[in-house]
Amino acid sequence: MSFPWAKQYEPKHPLMQWLDQRLPLPRLMYNSVGGGYEVPRNLNYFWNFAVLAGFMLAVQIVTGIVLASHYAPAATLAFDSTEHIMRDVNSGWMLRYLHANGASFFFIVTYIHIFRGLYYGSYKAPRELVWMLGVVILLLMMATAFMGYVLPWGQMSFWGAKVITGLFGAIPLVGEPIQTWLLGGFAPDQAALNRFFSLHYLLPFVIAGVVILHVWALHIPGSSNPTGVDIKTPQDTVPFHPYYTAKDGFGLAVFLIFYLAVTFFLPNYLGHADNYIPANPLATPAHIVPEWYFWPFYAILRAFTVDFILSAKLWGVLAMFAAILLLFFLPWIDRSPVRSGNYRPRFKQFFWILVLDVLVLGYVGGKPAEEPYVMISQLATIYYFAHFLIILPIISKFEKTLPLPNSIAESVLHGEKAESAPYGVPPGGRGNAQPAPAE
Repeated sequence: MSFPWAKQYEPKHPLMQWLDQRLPLPRLMYNSVGGGYEVPRNLNYFWNFAVLAGFMLAVQIVTGIVLASHYAPAATLAFDSTEHIMRDVNSGWMLRYLHANGASFFFIVTYIHIFRGLYYGSYKAPRELVWMLGVVILLLMMATAFMGYVLPWGQMSFWGAKVITGLFGAIPLVGEPIQTWLLGGFAPDQAALNRFFSLHYLLPFVIAGVVILHVWALHIPGSSNPTGVDIKTPQDTVPFHPYYTAKDGFGLAVFLIFYLAVTFFLPNYLGHADNYIPANPLATPAHIVPEWYFWPFYAILRAFTVDFILSAKLWGVLAMFAAILLLFFLPWIDRSPVRSGNYRPRFKQFFWILVLDVLVLGYVGGKPAEEPYVMISQLATIYYFAHFLIILPIISKFEKTLPLPNSIAESVLHGEKAESAPYGVPPGGRGNAQPAPAE
């Protein structure tokens, strides 16, 4: 969002002036992520996760391109080529572990980013399209991750592909033709591996394109903030650079500690041991599960065990997709005029119950389809849909919210007058302002 007080890009070097007149790329960068982009001065560290998600997308694309140059998408060679990367390619083991664990950390930061948006009302007007593009990115991530999980062609890869694509067979009339079309046959084999490899290579670039649209849509209304109050004065903002580039840099350094620690010391902790066994269509694993970041939706899928009008399998498929698609309609489900959960006491309580509910779904989704896990998944599934379809509309209509601050600067300065903070002073600091006189 462009504000009248935002600094303007003024190239001083003749070469930069010439470039700015013909291809204003430096101006675009300055106005997008530099000193010309004004953001609320009260953003906390939960806003770092958007940058972390972008960083992980870049890591996945770079490592994926290198791995693809050594991978053979053939049913008879895929498993051996994966082992070749691990054993014979220079630093191949590191690239593969960075890529495999990178998918998990990509989902970790994305899920935190989504729940931050849920808590602070980032889906509310005028940012509905920003939110909806984010849900599209999540769906593309899931498709990309599923296809990538198939590529090592281990036991869990093969049977995961068979089970997940088999879900489409539950759709009446068109289900089996769709399943056959996805696999290129009647079971996962050479044709399916070729298709999944092609799409797994292509979709990250599609995700990158949607991310650009996501950021572009965000820059029109500007970033949200923990108070949910709109920007009103120059004292409410600071330039993105250097204040938030430094803050994001610190957050990235902390994140890399955890990411690299898992990659180098626990590289297989988030994976499944059965995927180190070559795919065998004649030997079904004892417990078929997808990757951990699909477990909440897998639990919703398995929560339906009784046929009622439609088959239980079809109900599970519909509920699994509805659990994600429901997020598209969130800006109209929650009609509260207050954005931030900090000023919505009842909403805050039910938000944390929702977080706990999703964690429970994730836990039971990784367990066998037996009691008591099936019953727990059924109760957790009921609450998940009840939260969005019943509880949230009621709360947004009848909840008594807390008073909002008059401005972002007022909330930062804890009641001090906004005028007491010079423009350009970072939150909690005096910058170049004159020191306060000694008492």
